[in-house]
Amino acid sequence: MSSLESFLKEDVGRGDATADLVPDVNGRASIVCEQDAVVAGLEEACDIFSMAGADATALVKDGSRVKAGTRVISVSGPVRGLLTAERTALNFMMRMSGIATATSEAVELLREKDPDILVCGTRKTTPGFRKYEKKAVRLGGGAEHRSGLDDMILIKDNHIKACGSVRSAMERASKAPFNLKVEIEVSSVEEAETAAEMGADIIMADNMKPADVKKLRSAVRKKNPRARVEASGNITLANVAKYAGCADMVSMGSLTHSSGSVQFSMDLD
Repeated sequence: MSSLESFLKEDVGRGDATADLVPDVNGRASIVCEQDAVVAGLEEACDIFSMAGADATALVKDGSRVKAGTRVISVSGPVRGLLTAERTALNFMMRMSGIATATSEAVELLREKDPDILVCGTRKTTPGFRKYEKKAVRLGGGAEHRSGLDDMILIKDNHIKACGSVRSAMERASKAPFNLKVEIEVSSVEEAETAAEMGADIIMADNMKPADVKKLRSAVRKKNPRARVEASGNITLANVAKYAGCADMVSMGSLTHSSGSVQFSMDLD
């Protein structure tokens, strides 16, 4: 069973007791985006309707910016199936579009001043829903970061405490598989310089003010021009623009743990 099937099954349970009350006929419906947004989750929504025996066609592309009132999906098939799949499909679109819209806004705020900076999501995601939240970040113009614990090395403060120091942690990381990038969290310019000298691919400036991140990046560049600096920690749409020109990338847990939902509605024709 695919993850989409499991989400629909969770909603249906032993059967849709209400949809079974309506006539067993075919019909059509339209899904409308109720606000200006970057839409995401259309592919998943269409697949969910298909699982309920309906034919669904996306009228715009995932990642498109639309105005309020835009028809985004046309659906046809058994009316019972349309009604059964409605909420599960719309939930995907609401959640993913909220993340994509917030990501797009963050990208725009930063790139007005810094066209090369990257906006990244984090692992602060909903258990079981991570791949869809990560996809929504990408559709909003964000960049990939770690998807899980196995695709790169990210040495954070507790790892450093367990190892004893930044230097000791980096020494251990040097023995890891060569194909894994190494990122390390630092709390000072001195720690950043040590990490840069020891070959860190990404150096995370966690919970630092923009001016301090910029100073840290300047120091890192002198030690290792290849290393990238990531600003992280309590960065939201309200303050993200301040990091333009200070870092190579900005990671924002708020994109996936605090973004609101975009409203959609489905009406039978």
